[in-house]
Amino acid sequence: MTEELIQIISKNQTLREEEIQLINQAFCHLKAPRNTQLEEQGTIPQYLYFVVSGFVRLFYTNEDGDEVTTFLSSKNDFIASFLSFINQTKAIESVATVTDCKILKIKHSDMKALIDKSDGFKAFSVTIFEHAIAVTNQRANDFATLNAEKRYKKLVEDKPHLIQNVPLHYLASYLGVKPESLSRIRRNFVS
Repeated sequence: MTEELIQIISKNQTLREEEIQLINQAFCHLKAPRNTQLEEQGTIPQYLYFVVSGFVRLFYTNEDGDEVTTFLSSKNDFIASFLSFINQTKAIESVATVTDCKILKIKHSDMKALIDKSDGFKAFSVTIFEHAIAVTNQRANDFATLNAEKRYKKLVEDKPHLIQNVPLHYLASYLGVKPESLSRIRRNFVS
């Protein structure tokens, strides 16, 4: 399963054979059925996850007990409660599978060791976290500047595979609307 990850890293970085071996050793393979909680809000995140297949979400439980989805990932995406993972502080979000998934995971301590031993992975890890920051900033900007219909349209245009594979209630939460409102938006939507 690490072949996909190696290919993605190799698009941006030249990896020596020994670096490839280190990456293969550092990442663990995981098959997780749908609705498997991988990390829990309020605990220190142990792993960075790479989605080989399936869909995974970040979410938190608010004071009313409602789950709020903050990020949806799919094939070839990394996912974690990133700031908490980097700083090894209690996570404000949980990580859970949406569908059956094949995942690669790397423990925080193993990632730090891999970064120390592999210049290629070190450079690539910076792009992982830069991408996470950019996505978070874009999402905040979208919530500040776009109404629910425009956020849905953007999601359809940018990530149609999410619309087709993620349950409505997770999509609604991700878009910041109630499921019934999303149903109305979808009925009125002309792609």
